[in-house]
Amino acid sequence: MRIGITYDLRSDYLAQGMSREDSAEFDSENTISAIDAALRNLGFESVLIGNIKALTQKLALGERWDAVFNICEGLKGYAREAQVPALLEAFDIPAVFSDPLTLAVALDKSWAKRIVRDHGVPTPSFTVIEKSQDITGVAMPFPVFLKPVGEGSGKGVNALSRADDENQMRTSALDLLSKYRQPVLIEEFLPGREFTVGITGTGDAAEILGIMEILPTANAVAHGYGYENKEHWEDKVNLRLADDAEAVTAGDVALRAWRALRCRDGGRVDIRSDKNGVPNFIEANPLAGLNPDYSDLCFIARFKGLTYEDLIGKIMTSLEARLSDTARQSIAA
Repeated sequence: MRIGITYDLRSDYLAQGMSREDSAEFDSENTISAIDAALRNLGFESVLIGNIKALTQKLALGERWDAVFNICEGLKGYAREAQVPALLEAFDIPAVFSDPLTLAVALDKSWAKRIVRDHGVPTPSFTVIEKSQDITGVAMPFPVFLKPVGEGSGKGVNALSRADDENQMRTSALDLLSKYRQPVLIEEFLPGREFTVGITGTGDAAEILGIMEILPTANAVAHGYGYENKEHWEDKVNLRLADDAEAVTAGDVALRAWRALRCRDGGRVDIRSDKNGVPNFIEANPLAGLNPDYSDLCFIARFKGLTYEDLIGKIMTSLEARLSDTARQSIAA
């Protein structure tokens, strides 16, 4: 099976003058090499493609693959993570991980929250502001938590994110509107434990890989697993597997959200508990990082005694099962 690999290389964008924070979602050479090696060790013929522009050029020249292992984050727009899968769909080439609709919806945290809420999955109350004038219309009890509606890798989550009064909320909202040029999600602040749940598989076959608790240290930056705490996690947070009753409930909430959003193959769901210890959905990560050295999904796999190759194998097993199901449905039709 010939598998192409699409990706955005962080060093390319840093060389073009992009900041480390702005490029935080993009991948390292180490990640690409690790995926490539894992696929080859699993018996696949892997081919490095590159970003969406490289993919477009190769498609125009007639190159094809049996499937594409896509980890492109994209550059512009709320649907940036959906661009490569959508292009591949147009050429009838299967892609690993979620389809364009799920990737676009999950990137907008407010849309994702509406969908999981409609499926009965608990999530903190929230509102969205699109311009500075909207701030005066926010009527939520304090404290609240603010972040950009469509960013990943903890971008925009910082010391200003928690607001305990209207003045703090306005300061944070204006800062986020100015810096990220996109709507701001304002949600009820949950003071409880923080988890990220690794999931592999699709639909009814999806299963929990592991439940990891994120414990801030004295050096952690403010509240939540934000950019600084993710980028420099070594002295900011302690990470551990959790399997107590609250953690198990967090895993159940995550799996229900995963299925509600129709996520596929592998990724993570972030969960936080309220003041009563009830886990709530925060956001889904259907295109989770795969850096073998510091990505959360890889930490979870390692904590569970799995190798990097094992993790990629689980993801590919899900893809192959989906392709087999599609083939069977075509024959039946």
